[in-house]
Amino acid sequence: MSKYVKEHLQAEMERKITEEGIRDFVVVNTMGVGGTDNNVMRGALKEKGIRLLVVRNALFSKALSSQDLGSAGELFSGACTVAYGGDSVVDVAKEMVEWSKKLKPVELKGAFLDGSALDSKGAEALSKMPTRAELQGRISACVCSPGSNVSGALLGPARVIAGCVKAIIDKSENQAA
Repeated sequence: MSKYVKEHLQAEMERKITEEGIRDFVVVNTMGVGGTDNNVMRGALKEKGIRLLVVRNALFSKALSSQDLGSAGELFSGACTVAYGGDSVVDVAKEMVEWSKKLKPVELKGAFLDGSALDSKGAEALSKMPTRAELQGRISACVCSPGSNVSGALLGPARVIAGCVKAIIDKSENQAA
């Protein structure tokens, strides 16, 4: 491949990193996945907002270095595919672990998030973390729980008093009849 073509490919990768905001990603090896399985996997991932990008290691490492993400370069050896997108890198890791179970040739090589490179074990541990939506649910439950306890404490005695008043009214109506 000529130097001119390599420069264009690197520029295209830099543009993709910038425009699509590729900051956190999972690196997988998809070598050996058949064409049909590859299309099925890509289609299912695309529905979830996750993209796959097969890269040339040296060119992608240079593109990452130009975007101040150079420490991710250690993840790229052998056949590499970058998985990115979704709601968070945790979602991407979970999906890629699921696909590695469905398709044996797919294997996790590592992940990159918040400026740190993780090995394959770290990427698998990342897949076991709660997603952004799960964390938001936990936080809202923690925030709402004390409020519901307070409202229950305030409304509980009022219900008892209302029940007593209703019983007195019912009793006086029965006596009047």
